[in-house]
Amino acid sequence: MRLSFSLIILIVHFLVSLSMFYLILAASSSVVQPLCHDDERFALLQFKESFFINQSASEDPSAYAKVSSWKPDQISDCCKWDGVECNKDTGHVIALDLSSSCLKGFLNSNSSLFHLAHLQNLNLADNDFTSSPIPATFRQLSRLTNLNLSASVFSGQIPSEILELSKLVFLDLSNNLLLKLQKSGLTVIAQNFTNLEVLSLDQVDISSNVPNILANLTSLTSLSLIECDLHGEFPVGIFHLPNLQRLHIGINKDLTGCVPELNRTSPLVLLRLGSTNFYGEIPDSIGNLKFLVQLTACFCNFSGEIPSSLGNLTNLSLLDLQSNRLQGSIPQSISRLVNLDTLFLNDNYLCGTVEFELFLRLRNLINLQLSRNNISLLTKPSINSTFAKFSVLYLVDCDLGEFPEFLKNQDQLELLDLGGNKIHGQVPKWMWNVSIETLCALYLDDNFLTGFDQLPVVLPYINLRHLTLDSNMLQGSLPIPPPSISLYSVSNNNLTGKISHLICNLSSITGLYLSINNLGGLLPQCLGNLSGSLSLDLHGNNFHGTIPRICGEASKLMMIDFSQNHLQGRVPRSLANCAKLEAVNLGNNQIHDIFPSWLGILPELRILILRSNELYGTIGSSDSNFDFPKLHIIDLSNNDLIGKLPFEHFQNWKAMQIFDFESSKYVEENQTLVTIGGDYLTHSYSYSMTMIKKGTETLYDKVPDFLVVIDLSNNKFEGEIPDMVGNLKGLNMLNLSSNFLTGPIPVTLANLTGLEALDLSQNKLSGAIPLQLTVLTFLSYFNVSHNRLTGPIPHGKQFDTFDNSLFSENPELCGNPLPKKCGNPEDSLPPFSSRNLDQFSFEFGWKVVAMGYGVGFVFGAVSGQILITKKYGWFMKTFSIGQPNRRRVNWRGRKN
Repeated sequence: MRLSFSLIILIVHFLVSLSMFYLILAASSSVVQPLCHDDERFALLQFKESFFINQSASEDPSAYAKVSSWKPDQISDCCKWDGVECNKDTGHVIALDLSSSCLKGFLNSNSSLFHLAHLQNLNLADNDFTSSPIPATFRQLSRLTNLNLSASVFSGQIPSEILELSKLVFLDLSNNLLLKLQKSGLTVIAQNFTNLEVLSLDQVDISSNVPNILANLTSLTSLSLIECDLHGEFPVGIFHLPNLQRLHIGINKDLTGCVPELNRTSPLVLLRLGSTNFYGEIPDSIGNLKFLVQLTACFCNFSGEIPSSLGNLTNLSLLDLQSNRLQGSIPQSISRLVNLDTLFLNDNYLCGTVEFELFLRLRNLINLQLSRNNISLLTKPSINSTFAKFSVLYLVDCDLGEFPEFLKNQDQLELLDLGGNKIHGQVPKWMWNVSIETLCALYLDDNFLTGFDQLPVVLPYINLRHLTLDSNMLQGSLPIPPPSISLYSVSNNNLTGKISHLICNLSSITGLYLSINNLGGLLPQCLGNLSGSLSLDLHGNNFHGTIPRICGEASKLMMIDFSQNHLQGRVPRSLANCAKLEAVNLGNNQIHDIFPSWLGILPELRILILRSNELYGTIGSSDSNFDFPKLHIIDLSNNDLIGKLPFEHFQNWKAMQIFDFESSKYVEENQTLVTIGGDYLTHSYSYSMTMIKKGTETLYDKVPDFLVVIDLSNNKFEGEIPDMVGNLKGLNMLNLSSNFLTGPIPVTLANLTGLEALDLSQNKLSGAIPLQLTVLTFLSYFNVSHNRLTGPIPHGKQFDTFDNSLFSENPELCGNPLPKKCGNPEDSLPPFSSRNLDQFSFEFGWKVVAMGYGVGFVFGAVSGQILITKKYGWFMKTFSIGQPNRRRVNWRGRKN
């Protein structure tokens, strides 16, 4: 009986356990996520097939093709696909994250993407939709709360349908350079997206004011409107939004405003106002922003003093106040910014004496820029100082006086700029132990350095890319940088000796500037092997011998300046291989050669200077297909060239026939050479040259892009000045002086409406000065002295300003400003004016007037008077003498 009862108990226990097992199994099966819907799965596959996969379509280094995991087989659950998220209860696709997925192609309005009607989150950022307009069919995704289309190459007007997605709390359309927002777009956003938390429209063309209604978006945590062409006054109410943590409105140069008084409750973490027209003082209440991590207010118009309350911002990691009008001293309270890693105070009007130990106490500070203020830095720290380890240090124009000794302890420097600090004496030998492995750029230019305490054979910095020692007083031999160097500049010193053969190891060099020293000897033949060079400037030294073979097949050379040396031989024929060459200056040497017309094949050559050499012979005939297509400046003065002026070349120099007087650019070379901390360090080299301008040798530190010059003076050219010179309408300066030119001054020179200087002196020119030249309103120098010109000098406009010496030694020339008066008062020529010089076909000079009087004498006083009257009226009617309306155009117009 007892056994049966136990058996019954056992059976009951088994049945209860079995029931519980089935209950648990049933419960667990009820929470299994359903598979995705077939129609949505098919829509996703269609979307995938409408694009190519291209790695270059995404900029993120970690980008990969998420859609490559999407498979078309029937058992594949799209809810498990990469980038896809489904609702756990319904199986509908509610989120799609295909950011940085290497998608390339056009997003059509009928795309299957818009069949995913349950989408709430959509992220297509960092792809390439090949300038597609944003489809209006986005309105079908009415449940969207998060939309990110940033950096995906969309273009055109942002459709109003996007602005009707009223549930959006996150909208990012930034970094689509061709996108535009309608004028009232910001107002519509503020009206429709009342719960908006994040709005980013960086680099979208908005071109409007910022409406006050944006201050009604009380849920806003992030507002980013960088480089949107905003203008007008920025609403102060936006600063007071209760939840705003990030405010980015930089690079809107026409956006004005002031920083208002700020509340202690403000949650601002990032505040970026740089490159706007914000003005006024930075308020003391800036110290209330206790959560602030980054403050960027550079390149604005802020004035007044730096508030000491900034010391309260102990979470601050970046403070950028460079390029404002800030005055006063640097507050001591900055020493409390213990988390600061970047501090830019350069290019202001800060003053006083500052102890550098103030910054050394900031142990996290790695990037410091104090350049170009009125401060004097005291750089000797106390014995017990703790030292910050800097990565980037700009201390330009800080009046240091000597090498700062704290540098001895720096082993992490990447960039050090001590330019313009009146540092005197020698470079200490301990400098060669500073940051040997990390230093990429070292600038010591514009000081009073005289030499090196101990100069290594090759400078020891392993990764050095930039080294500038310009404008010091360095003596001794040329320092040799390491093979890693890209830019090496040691111009304007007193260095002597030869260039070491070790220079041949600089295989990465792109800019080599050794000008204005006392270097001598032969130029190393290996200069021609530096195929990566963009610029070679060795002018103003004592080099002799022949010029090495420059330019291999892959040469990138853009500028060569070997002028003001003692170089001999010929212009190296290898220059014909320099397809990118823009400027050649071999002037003031002893080159013995004919004119190198073969340089005409160079497609980019703009400047050719061969002055003061021993060029001889005639200038050969022109090949119209390869005749200096971009030449702007040619100087062949002070040579032994003979024959007639090269009229065929004049006819083919097309770039000189273009009048571009308003260009504000310079002929220069820009290089991006070093990357430091994610930022590009660029170098800009503007070509310089000397020219004879208005009879005086003039230095051009920068060559304006519009400048067009021909100087053929001091040669032995003969014959007449060809009329086609008048076709070179871009000419600013023409110098044909000191030759053997004969014949008249061409009337066609009056077509050169931008001409500033014309020198025809020291020739054998004859005839009258064309009165048409008085229309040249820019002409400020006109020299025709020492010729055989006759008749009266035109007067009016510029001609009334010229000195008499510019007309001297022409025995038959008369009229102001010469003391010799013309025989008949009416022989003095009036100013000439014409609406179209090309249609001027009747030259009415003083000889024609004299003939008219002679005829009048023969036929009698009465008939002569009638004839004179009729002729005068006919002349005035035919040529419309009067003042034309001319718009006066104002003229405007190395290392960055």
